[in-house]
Amino acid sequence: MTDPDKPRGKIARYLPLATILVVAAFGAFFLRDYLSFQTLADNREALIAFRDANYILTVVVFMAVYIAIVGFSLPGAAIATLTGGFLFGLFPGALFNAVAATIGATGIFLAAKYGLGDRLAAKMDASGGAVKKIKDGIREDETSYLFIMRLVPAVPFFVANLVPAFVGVSLKKFVFTTFFGILPGSVVYTWVGAGLGEVFARGETPNFGIIFEPQILGPILGLVALALLPIILKKFRKQKGA
Repeated sequence: MTDPDKPRGKIARYLPLATILVVAAFGAFFLRDYLSFQTLADNREALIAFRDANYILTVVVFMAVYIAIVGFSLPGAAIATLTGGFLFGLFPGALFNAVAATIGATGIFLAAKYGLGDRLAAKMDASGGAVKKIKDGIREDETSYLFIMRLVPAVPFFVANLVPAFVGVSLKKFVFTTFFGILPGSVVYTWVGAGLGEVFARGETPNFGIIFEPQILGPILGLVALALLPIILKKFRKQKGA
């Protein structure tokens, strides 16, 4: 006899992740023009006036919007980070940005883990070959791999939220590596946002590629090297022992 609750259970399990995907698709088509640098430029005076009159409320609303942008993978995360710097300065702007981005990323992680992650991780454990080797490699040096995914600018943020869920990473480790892994990039873009007043005055647009400039990318690659070091040492010891 079939369990009547099973279909409902499946729907409830997949609903959070499905909602994120639907809202993300909707946002990609309908919100791209609104969550843009031009929107920020057009409303900068109103934003500053509202912040000056309602600082705490501005922080709450800003972080709620940022969490929604990241949690639903909406376009405009870079603009939101710039806005944090523009409204609140390098500090506490970078802190607000990193905390909001981490909360939003955690929402995606939990939705993926609840919907597919635990079952997919179990299937990967049961399978053999390359798939299990990849999972075992990540499990062996979880912290290093997670930091690398956050620090390397080439890894899409959405992907870096899903992969840990699919290989069985714990919530505590995900939150820790996400916050500290995105902190360097958050500081860079918040710093750019803090200088937007001069950019607006000149009628220019900010340099979104600043993170790839040598003086910025160099230290980030140094952090990547530090994250890689435990992996390299562990493999070297294994080869030496063999």
